[in-house]
Amino acid sequence: MLPDYPFAKPPLAGETFEVAPGIHWLRMPLPFALNHINLWLLEEEDGWTIVDTGFALDAVRECWQTILARLRTTARGGRILRIIVTHFHPDHLGLAAWLQEQTGAPVHMTLGEYLTAHAVWHEVGGHGNQPMLRQFRAHGLDADRCAALERRSGNYNRGVPSLPNDYRRLFAGDELTIGKHRWQVRVGYGHSPEHAALYCGELGVLISGDMLLPKISTNISVFAVTPMADSLADFLQSIDRYRELPSATLVLPSHGLPFHGIENRVNALHAHHEERLQVLEEQCASPRSAAELLMSLFSRDLDTHQTMFAMGEAIAHLNRLEHAGRLRRIEDEDGLIRFVRKHGAAGPPARPTGH
Repeated sequence: MLPDYPFAKPPLAGETFEVAPGIHWLRMPLPFALNHINLWLLEEEDGWTIVDTGFALDAVRECWQTILARLRTTARGGRILRIIVTHFHPDHLGLAAWLQEQTGAPVHMTLGEYLTAHAVWHEVGGHGNQPMLRQFRAHGLDADRCAALERRSGNYNRGVPSLPNDYRRLFAGDELTIGKHRWQVRVGYGHSPEHAALYCGELGVLISGDMLLPKISTNISVFAVTPMADSLADFLQSIDRYRELPSATLVLPSHGLPFHGIENRVNALHAHHEERLQVLEEQCASPRSAAELLMSLFSRDLDTHQTMFAMGEAIAHLNRLEHAGRLRRIEDEDGLIRFVRKHGAAGPPARPTGH
């Protein structure tokens, strides 16, 4: 069953739309094939909370300036009390430091997202372009595509030109009072280290960030710093915890339209990933690298930006099959990693039980 969309179209850039009492929807442009991100403004007693900040584009800054000026004319004034960032990706964190400077509001993040942002920005501790390229070469990506990715070095910093130097830490299970309502921090894994979604039972609203999207599947990648990670199991286990929320919950995703139908969407994502796992398992009757399997996972042509995500996703699915005992990893003397189906392996991966 498809999700139910209560709102037919998004607000224009620089505009806001109230989707639930005290919750306002903003949409900002992105310079990618996925060309937008949804951001949120939550009403406080004497101001506002911002959830996610957008990619550092001049057009996005102009949108924010328009919105902040408009807020100053409202009855509660234009004071920004806090900036909550769901995770470290540039479309979410990009303008957090700039907005902090503009408004004086503190930034709230989980520890994993805050520290990962700094590690990626400074390319230290196994993060950054060079470790990623070494990982992709080991998984069979050819020289031309690696060279194209190398030319993109510093792209994260373009999307996030500066970082907050201090923050308020969010923990899983925290309850935040925002306006008249309590919001629970729900941490998820697999897409980023400690992604923070926000749930308000009183309003029946989940701000899901990138953890639950209505049409596209969230990117699940394995990063060079954690080469053996079972990111797909972590993600599926995380979204399974959304099944406990009421079916009438309004999901506010970072991409696409707000929707109802959490359980159906979680089921659809499980089915999608299992179908992809079965395809890869069949393709690995003989040893195959992640790069050799890209066309099996993605039938469309991939630009350089999409190749980066596709390689991470392919490795995540192959690691899932290895953890489930369905594939075996082979590394040759040159360091090339391939995967081959285990004799007699069949059936779905064991269901994850615990992070």
